[in-house]
Amino acid sequence: MANIEFNFPFEGVDKGRAASNQSSTTSPDMNNMRVYDVLDSRARGGQRAGLDKRYSQQISGEAVPIVAILSVAVVD
Repeated sequence: MANIEFNFPFEGVDKGRAASNQSSTTSPDMNNMRVYDVLDSRARGGQRAGLDKRYSQQISGEAVPIVAILSVAVVD
């Protein structure tokens, strides 16, 4: 099996050049990435942390579904 080396884009997003002309340390498109690890304070590359619940208990008592209704009327 062939060995392929991928570099993490430490220099961030570069939308000013074509993907084929970019530096190996940039990316044409990234979403939700961080370069530095918050806990270890070192460059590691990874995904941003997910969201946590703000409250450990339910505020309203029971879960209620939210339903959106759209009505369209034509006026002559």
